Amino acid sequence: MSRTLLKNASILDVDAGTLLGERDVLVSDGKIAEIGDTKLTVADAQIIDVKGKVLMPGLCDAHVHVIVPINSFLQLTKWSPFYTALRAMPVLEGMLMRGFTTVRDAGGADFGLARAVEEKLIPSPRILYSGKAISQTGGHGDMRGAGESEFDSHYYVPSLGRIADGVDAVRLAARDEIRRGASQVKLMVGGGIASYTDPIHFVQFSGEEIRAAVEEAENAGKYVMAHAYTARCIQHAVKNGVRSIEHGNFLDDETAIMMKERNAILVPTLVAYTTMWEEGLQIGMPAELHAKIKYVLDVGSMQLEVAQRHGVKMVYGTDLIGPIHRHQSMEFKIRGEVLPAIEVIRSATSYAAELFQMEDQIGKVKTGLRADLLVVDGNPLDDLNALQDPSRLSLIMKDGDIYRNTL
Repeated sequence: MSRTLLKNASILDVDAGTLLGERDVLVSDGKIAEIGDTKLTVADAQIIDVKGKVLMPGLCDAHVHVIVPINSFLQLTKWSPFYTALRAMPVLEGMLMRGFTTVRDAGGADFGLARAVEEKLIPSPRILYSGKAISQTGGHGDMRGAGESEFDSHYYVPSLGRIADGVDAVRLAARDEIRRGASQVKLMVGGGIASYTDPIHFVQFSGEEIRAAVEEAENAGKYVMAHAYTARCIQHAVKNGVRSIEHGNFLDDETAIMMKERNAILVPTLVAYTTMWEEGLQIGMPAELHAKIKYVLDVGSMQLEVAQRHGVKMVYGTDLIGPIHRHQSMEFKIRGEVLPAIEVIRSATSYAAELFQMEDQIGKVKTGLRADLLVVDGNPLDDLNALQDPSRLSLIMKDGDIYRNTL
């Protein structure tokens, strides 16, 4: 049994939104075993003096695509799955080194990659994978151009999604992803940027199709996350039982009220549009797809104000691909310009844990939870830049294993 004693830590209580006085924290066998108001003395433990710095939970990103190190979902389908997995490794390590200890993959990652992480074969956040996102023909998961007919449906072709049309086909696809171990089911219920034949305003899937996926997910103790930009698409998803709305740029008051009433959660991904607009063409994004970004970028962070005003819970997400994965922590800055710092922090810790159905495992510095911990140089409650700059993370721990320690 490995033990680590973190001494003199100023613990960030995400529930109260305050810093607790200096305490000692014992990590044993991958979990937080004890938090002492007085000094702890433990035999055979590695001792790390935190020196009064802030100790907080590891971060969560609820919308990533870890197998996409290039700026093209279409090109990805031409790759070997072995090559794809190797290219994903530095993407995953980069996320961990930015303090993200749990990520939810929104399409592409599978049980093999998650198993490699679980077995500690590669340094990485734990991966809550969706498998392949489920799309209708001509939907956001269908990367064919107007002149293409064939869609390679072999499961091990690296790709964002799979196609299913009709209630029975959607039900089968949801069951299949759950069979393969998906933590949640992903649906495409509206148009998107990265696909060629569906403008942003398109509404996708019938209500019956969405309800079929929701029923299968709920029967398995899971939930559905749905790609949706417009208010109409969001309402279409929420009315039919979707729990997690991805992007949601055009959220309006009526839709926010509906989300609040039905306990749906919003996962904005604002950093994706800012960075893709600035760098997309330089890294090979087709011009016709790049042009779509302006439509969602122009509404800016208004959705944050609308959601906050109506009490819609928001969780941290980024949706970055290719070289712009390096901007993952910039979402803190974007949200911090509109929201209180503690709300932004909760979005990446306790709120994310709630969405992931992992409140009893992650999201807080609390006895009995997994030892996913960060030591931060600075107080994030006063300065979110402390979470934007990875060099200010003095210690990164996941399940009790130390991946960085500059203390």
